[in-house]
Amino acid sequence: MVRQHFPMPIITRLTILMLFWILLFVIFQQLRNFLYPIFLGVLFAYLFYPLASLFERIRIPRILSNIFSIIIGISVLYGVLIFIYRRLQEFMVDMPAMEDQAIKNIKSIFLGVEQRLHLETDPEQVQIIKLTRQLFETSSDGIRTTITATFNTFFSIGILPVYIFFFLYYRNKFKTFIMKLIPEYEHKRASEIIEEINSVTIKYMTGIFIVVLILCVLNSLGLMIVGLKFAVLWGVIAAIVNFIPYFGTIIGYSIPLTVALLTGENPNLAIGVVVLFVIIQFTENNILTPNIVGGLIRLNPFVVILSVLFGGILWGIPGMFIVVPFVGMAKIVFDRVPSLEHWGYLIGDTGTEEFALNKRNIMRVIRFKKSS
Repeated sequence: MVRQHFPMPIITRLTILMLFWILLFVIFQQLRNFLYPIFLGVLFAYLFYPLASLFERIRIPRILSNIFSIIIGISVLYGVLIFIYRRLQEFMVDMPAMEDQAIKNIKSIFLGVEQRLHLETDPEQVQIIKLTRQLFETSSDGIRTTITATFNTFFSIGILPVYIFFFLYYRNKFKTFIMKLIPEYEHKRASEIIEEINSVTIKYMTGIFIVVLILCVLNSLGLMIVGLKFAVLWGVIAAIVNFIPYFGTIIGYSIPLTVALLTGENPNLAIGVVVLFVIIQFTENNILTPNIVGGLIRLNPFVVILSVLFGGILWGIPGMFIVVPFVGMAKIVFDRVPSLEHWGYLIGDTGTEEFALNKRNIMRVIRFKKSS
């Protein structure tokens, strides 16, 4: 008797898929304190790999190479965190003077409005000053909370260097395990996928790190030139949060702009900050990122935004930093496995080239206008 196979209805398949993702989300959220240090460890292992590999090439044993790389990398990371912590403390000490300057600026603005337009603005002025005082009070509490939460996060994952060490030490073992897990006829494809993931992720993490270093210098020097207080602090923070696609740029640049607007003795400071960040953002998008990072993780902006939001909901700020590289890894797998190619196409940046705002399409529009 021939057994008949009936295809599963599309509604049933979608329901099962949805339930699977919901279950996965719940598991990842419940185990967040256990899982996100592991995922961070994977990314830092990719970041430290070039240094560890360099030590191995000069005949240093792998164990010592990994230890030296981790000591150097973690020392830099914690050094930056300590610098930010101390500068934020100095900023909080200076906040009362900044609050007085902000209120003075508001009174000056309202006085100018009254003199030019002959309007009575006392009620609005009182309300704005009240809101400004509340803003500074809230900001002070927010900074304290952020400092505490950030350092609790990093110091609570003291096991992170251990994860990084073992990911570096057992990197060949993990590949062998995957090969043992799948049929032999799939070994060639699996090996190519693993090599591509490793190559792309190493280049991406290294490239992003270099871009962040350059942005630290550009932001800090630029803010010092325009005359903003705590220029290096805001420059470093803006560069670090730039690792979060799209949202990081907005967050990083809005902080110094807000400080300039509230505490600058004249509007020229805020205008200078805006002009500076427009120049730096143009430089990053058109020179730094294309030449240093390139199009390694070819995800479309919609998927990147959704991924960052999802990572934030799942694991908070660490999730926003972690998620995009792993979605990029998933895309490499999707592109290489025929049964998953449609998912790779969906989250990729291909298929909308004719609508993109690029040089080629702009020139096409110009030529069309001239011919018509």
